[in-house]
Amino acid sequence: MREGYEGTGPGAITPDGCAVELYSRLSVGDEPDIIASAVPAGAHILELGSGVGRMTHPLLERGFTVTAVDESAEMLERVRGARTICGAIETLDLGERFDVVMLASFLVHAGDVEVRRGMLDVCRSHVADGGCVLIQREGENYHTDLPRERLDRSGFTIRMLSAEPVGDGVNSVRAEYEFPDAVWTQTFLARPLSKEEFEGTLAESGLRVDRYLTEDRVWVRVVPVEE
Repeated sequence: MREGYEGTGPGAITPDGCAVELYSRLSVGDEPDIIASAVPAGAHILELGSGVGRMTHPLLERGFTVTAVDESAEMLERVRGARTICGAIETLDLGERFDVVMLASFLVHAGDVEVRRGMLDVCRSHVADGGCVLIQREGENYHTDLPRERLDRSGFTIRMLSAEPVGDGVNSVRAEYEFPDAVWTQTFLARPLSKEEFEGTLAESGLRVDRYLTEDRVWVRVVPVEE
């Protein structure tokens, strides 16, 4: 388990506190449509942090080729139809470049600055000339509008319980997922980033915002800075 991360509930728990069985139950929203609208048809996507394939499978159905990367072998066992690679994102070096690199699940908000920088450097080194990077950011009130809960359309309740400062601008965030037959919790470290801070971190890795894809600026199309 990574320091500062924890998960409880039935089944295997990954190093960042994610429960494999939980993520196998989570539904996908409109993310695949957002992605498809921002990239060329049939593009080869490098999906960093694919988990069990919640977005991988809908992207495959839309005609994309996907290389799915995750540090959890248990997660990748659930992925079908994509090439899978097990390893830490921040140290990945495939010696290949892709039409699209995707960093979703708020991974850009990693509490450890070096891990975040490593992830963004991997995005930059693996995106092809003329390609793009798609990043999913936290919503603006993610750490402040707490506690909050919502009932998912598939019939379970998601609760964001707390975000407690632990120093250096990092919060310890606790979430709970309640199903009729099981409950999972996850505790993880996340660093809130304003729009300006986010764009500054991109610049450190030779990236810049091309455009924000959603009105809430959660999904972003990013491109390499021309040298």
